[in-house]
Amino acid sequence: MARYYDVHPRNPQPRAIRQVVDVLWSDGLIAYPTDSGFALGCTLGNKRGMERIRALRDLDSRHHFTLVCRDFAQLGQFVQLSNAVFRAVRASVPGPYTFILPATREVPRQLAHPKKRTVGVRIPDHVTARALVTELGEPLVSSTLLLPGDEEPMTVGWEVRERLGHLVDVVLDSGDCGTEPTTVVDFSDDEPEVIRVGAGDPARFV
Repeated sequence: MARYYDVHPRNPQPRAIRQVVDVLWSDGLIAYPTDSGFALGCTLGNKRGMERIRALRDLDSRHHFTLVCRDFAQLGQFVQLSNAVFRAVRASVPGPYTFILPATREVPRQLAHPKKRTVGVRIPDHVTARALVTELGEPLVSSTLLLPGDEEPMTVGWEVRERLGHLVDVVLDSGDCGTEPTTVVDFSDDEPEVIRVGAGDPARFV
């Protein structure tokens, strides 16, 4: 059964965050809150964790994960940014956006698009999620917690525990969670393309 941590929404207890990170470093799989619903997460090197996410969500090998970063400096280590894209992304984070950008060599091969060598990145506007990736010290490989048959991501911690308590290693709850998925913007070509409209205002990219 998954460990359940209920932390303060504005000041998550450091000890609890460290314990969750210890599980991540032990190749664990967690469910955690973001500004766009709950997500599933594991470390960059955890191939088994990625397989578990695909199995939980009934996804095929073509599914692309998102790297959840603590800040813009960390994001810049994993993607390439032209001056124009730098300004557009910088003005939009933290927030409910996922950006598809050319990957740097820091991104493991299995996480990047096999032909385009792109990867999705985001910086959530959520205290608990950012505390988690700050303590981890590297981006969290993530996927929205949208289960087969569901139309919307899961947003309530105790429901996540009831449905997934036997399938993940940790459920991290802080009571405060977004209810809409991110807006996805593809910057892999010269002009931005809005792939999905979600919580983030797409007007600035069109």
